[in-house]
Formats: sequence, structure tokens, C-alpha cells
Amino acid sequence: MASTYLTKTFSGAGNTKKWTWSAWVKKSQESSSNTYNQSLFGTAGGGGYDTISLLTTPNSPKLYVNISGNFERQPTALFRDCNGWYHFVVAFDSTQGTAADRLKVYVNGVQQSDFSDNTNGNQNDDSYINTTDAHQIGKQQTLSRYFDGVISHVHFCDGYAYAASDFGSTDSTTGEWKINTSPSVSYGTNGFFILKDGNSLTDQSPNSNNWSLGGGTLTKTEDCPSNVFATLNPLQSGSITFSNGNNTQGNTSSTGQNAMTTLGAVAGKFYAEVKCTAVGSNGTNVGFVNLNKSNLMNQSISSGQDNFSAGLYSGPNNGPIYYSSETTFANVGTTSDGDIIQLAMDLDNGYLYWGRNGTWLNSGDPTSAGSGTGGLATSNLGDGHIGFNMWQRNSANASWNFGNGYFGTTAVSSAGTNASGIGIFEYDVPTGYTALSTKGLNE
Repeated sequence: MASTYLTKTFSGAGNTKKWTWSAWVKKSQESSSNTYNQSLFGTAGGGGYDTISLLTTPNSPKLYVNISGNFERQPTALFRDCNGWYHFVVAFDSTQGTAADRLKVYVNGVQQSDFSDNTNGNQNDDSYINTTDAHQIGKQQTLSRYFDGVISHVHFCDGYAYAASDFGSTDSTTGEWKINTSPSVSYGTNGFFILKDGNSLTDQSPNSNNWSLGGGTLTKTEDCPSNVFATLNPLQSGSITFSNGNNTQGNTSSTGQNAMTTLGAVAGKFYAEVKCTAVGSNGTNVGFVNLNKSNLMNQSISSGQDNFSAGLYSGPNNGPIYYSSETTFANVGTTSDGDIIQLAMDLDNGYLYWGRNGTWLNSGDPTSAGSGTGGLATSNLGDGHIGFNMWQRNSANASWNFGNGYFGTTAVSSAGTNASGIGIFEYDVPTGYTALSTKGLNE
């Protein structure tokens, strides 16, 4: 469960009538069994509270903004995506004569205008944000309710009400909302710019308003608004629990479940690693899946038990690699707790490879191109987008490294070579391969 948050108390109050908050956010979970705020930014003081939060109503996650109890915006749009990054901008300016202009909310460049809760507040009312009360990022004020996900490029502009277009722009070719990594904005006295291209809490604005870690572990990630990395997809699994930005999976149920990646590909060469922290009493099965055709989603069958997947089973029978209704491709030995499984998919030449702890299994050679030495032909999985997959049950736990350089919250012990420059891995990335990410897909 998430428990990380940041904290900052300003030495003096700033402009409590005008300010802008901007951040890029990637959520980990679609919903919760309960309704509560996963706070992105806020404070509590003076008998009230201000919050910019994701409201985790089950199956209906929304953005929720409440300023001093007088200004409120809750867009009707739902924010279910656990793969892409959202850009949220909140501009507060209570000096405006037009009531609707006193609190503006932007999502991915678009000013929101359709709200389920919409309160304008009085002209020249003050916010609690930008006072000398403690401010927090990632935790709901005095309650132990934390944001579960990743936050990047957090700006706060004291005394200025900016639009989303000051922090991003629309790509003229793709229509995608893109980040401006160095926006031309002013920050005032209490303004700050943190979490720029990493997990640094040092203020990157002209001010020195550094933040502190209030609790938990702040883990760096290569996943960012300009290069989205594959993660596990919580929308495609039943009993599996996810953590660490959907890069760690665990299943205590006796019913096996699969977790597959948010991204897949039909061409290119991609590499990933997964550390089997606990194999579990019934083993795990790790490999590849046809995201377009496989019926593994929310099914108890594992990789290789249908016609559109293949997986290395860690349990008995000398560690078989299964494909096509549990046909045995090779026996490569049992996987134990702590082992790191390497996966390489050469979709240009049509072969899949497994490795363990730095050695490619079945005498595999991911750089053998068309000869496919030791590799399983992708034709066994059918035509479609191929992604990574892992099945587990009975207290099995594993952490993936899709290029972030971490297994869970533990950094790789000694980063291997990676000619592509995309992603950080424990072992050497085979020549010609890269991380499964948006930049990797476009190489």
C-alpha cells in the first residue's frame, strides 16, 4: 500500500488569492473498494482544508478540487487510465469579477466545463494553500490516505494564474498533449518546481523552496510524460495486487491469475526483467502473450495453456517452457526465490527468448536474428501485439524492471550495458534491443 508523501511549510504566507498548480500524474489503481481522496496537493489549517485530489469512487474515479470550502470543481470526466500520464492544472484567482473564472481546472490542455460539483465562491476569498500551514503532496492532510502512482514536473506559481498552454502544447502531427519541460512562467515568493526528470525534491525554480520526504520511500522512475514505459495492467487482472507503480505483482489466492503489460508491439526488439521474490507453493509462469487474441485476461490458466501465449513455468518438471495448449518447447530448470528472469522478444525476425540470472536458456541467442538460436517462433502466438505476462498464485510475488532500474524499491545492483540508452537494467541488454516504452516503440 502506498505510504509516500512530501511535505513543505512556507516561512511566510504568499498570495492566497491567486496561484497556479501544475503536475503530470500517472495513477496506479483504477479504483478502490471505498470512496476517499488520493491527495495530489493540499493543506489543512484555519479550521478547513484545501485539496487537489483523485476521488477514488469505485469504478468512477474523478478529479476533485476544493479550496477553502467555498470553491469546488469536480469534472464529470472519469480518469481510469493507468497507463498514460494526465496533465492537471488548477488556476485559482478569486479576484476575478466573473465567478466561473475564479477556479479553472485543465486536463491534458482542455479547460473543464462540465462538473458534477461546481461552486464558485466569493470574490477575493482566500485559500488555505499558500499559507504558513504544512502543505503535502501525495497524502490527504491529516488522514492516512495516500496517492498511489507517480507524479512528475510539479509547478506552483505564487501570485500567477496560468493556463495549461503555459506548461504544455498539442503536437501538430499526432494531436497528443505534450509536456513543456522548461515552461516560461514566474513563481513568485513561495513558488517551486520539483520532481523534474527524477525524484529530486530540490526546487528547480529561481527560489529555494525545497521539499522534504514526509514518509515512505521516494523511488526514481524512468517512466515520464515524454517517455511512457510499459507497466502491468491492473484493468486486466482479478485477484492480483499491484504496487510500486504497477511494477510489482502478488497473489495470495489459490486461484491463479495473469498480469500482462499495458504496451505491446508487432515489430521491433524489446527486453525486460522480472525478479521472482517469492515463487510460491505452486510456482509462477512468466513469458509472452498476444494482447489481441489471448484469453488469459481474468482467467486462471497460465501462459502457454492457451494458443496465444508462452511461458516459463517455475514449478516441477524441470522448468518447462510451454506454448500452444501446454506444448513443451524446452526444459530449462527450476526457478527459485530471488532469481531474475530475462525476456527478449525479437518481433522483426519472429523469436522469443528466456534467460535467468544473466544466462540465456535453451542455448538461446537473442542476437542470432533470422536463425532464432534457442528461441521460440512468435508464429506460435498468432498475429497481434505481443507483450510480457506473468501468472502466479499462492503467495507468489515478483517485481518487474521494464527499464526503470528498480525491482520494487531496490535499485539494480550493477546496471548492464544498453546501447539504446532507453531504460536501466540489471543485465546487459542484447544488441539491438530496447525497453518497451513509447520512445522504444518509435526507434
